[in-house]
Amino acid sequence: MRRITVFGATGSVGESTLDLLARRDDVAVVALTGGRQVARLAELARAHRAELAVTAHEECYRPLKEALAGTGIAVAAGPGAVVEAGYRPADWVMSAIVGAAGLAPGFAALSQGCIVALANKESLVTAGPLLLAEARAHGATLLPVDSEHSAVFQALVGEDIAAVETVTLTASGGGLRDWPLERLAQATVADAGAHPNWAMGQRITIDSASMFNKAMEVIEAREFFGLDPDQIRVLIHPQSLVHALVGFRDGAMMAHLGSPDMRHPIGYALNWPDRGALPVARLDLAAAGRLDFAAPDLRRYPALRLAGEVMRIGGAAGAVFNAAKEIALDHFIEGQIGFLDMAGVVEDTLADYMSRGSLGNAPKSLQEVLAIDAEARRRAAEVIRARGRAA
Repeated sequence: MRRITVFGATGSVGESTLDLLARRDDVAVVALTGGRQVARLAELARAHRAELAVTAHEECYRPLKEALAGTGIAVAAGPGAVVEAGYRPADWVMSAIVGAAGLAPGFAALSQGCIVALANKESLVTAGPLLLAEARAHGATLLPVDSEHSAVFQALVGEDIAAVETVTLTASGGGLRDWPLERLAQATVADAGAHPNWAMGQRITIDSASMFNKAMEVIEAREFFGLDPDQIRVLIHPQSLVHALVGFRDGAMMAHLGSPDMRHPIGYALNWPDRGALPVARLDLAAAGRLDFAAPDLRRYPALRLAGEVMRIGGAAGAVFNAAKEIALDHFIEGQIGFLDMAGVVEDTLADYMSRGSLGNAPKSLQEVLAIDAEARRRAAEVIRARGRAA
């Protein structure tokens, strides 16, 4: 019986993971963590007979406790409790908390030497070298769950990474892909939060529209696969059927194709190193009819340009980039800045750090990464206030 913990159980990746677990009789759920969706977290904990249910918000402890009264399921609350859940013995852990909040729980899980299925891209963007070193130190296995990185991982099975020339990540272009450039400044949260192909949460869907999600994935690919920045490319692919392509030095190119369903990369990580049957739609290329590709317009997607700068700078740039992006996204969702302002806030925050000469120094511990994250959030908020005063 495999013991499994799911961080971010009430999010789209967490729900998809639990859908797959519900179809198996060889797993035992150790812990489920979530945020403010207490009723849903309690429902999932009961359905999967979890040993522990944790909400990241201390004020949600009582309603979660009441919802699970009489079930025998332990209840805890607060960020520290989420981290403690990571120390519970498990064989396989899904790391699907969105944002930098997923860092410490992921490190805790790695300390057990288990398999960690990584859907929290912020971990590699902000602390890639530290995370990979932690996995090596404890004999843990990191498996990618982002559809693009899972696709690259699968294309590299049996291959020598030294033979790779290029890795191309595809992007749908998000819900604003076909908008005229001059109209983007007027895009609302509802406009940016509607994805043409994938069913995802609000934040990641908006990040898809701005391409910050893809910018994060570019940095993530560099860290996970040990690539040079100039080896990584991005293509707009509206159908979202080709998830990634790997080009080799002999001119061959391998493409990973599949329906846009997160249960595929999750299931691959769950069954690895084998392939198991999955309840996903089989791809019918004749029905699809065509596959379109185009180079991304960096005027439309400045986040991709910023990702290149972050990789060039290295050091703490990834942590600052992610923190500023999260603060900018918060303010866009709250209606305090416009859609195009998000990239400007991130760029100004990076420039502020560059002017102080403090960006290229690599953090040496998780605690240092978290300190950089907190400071970068403060500075990004100040950048937003300064831009407001100047407007």
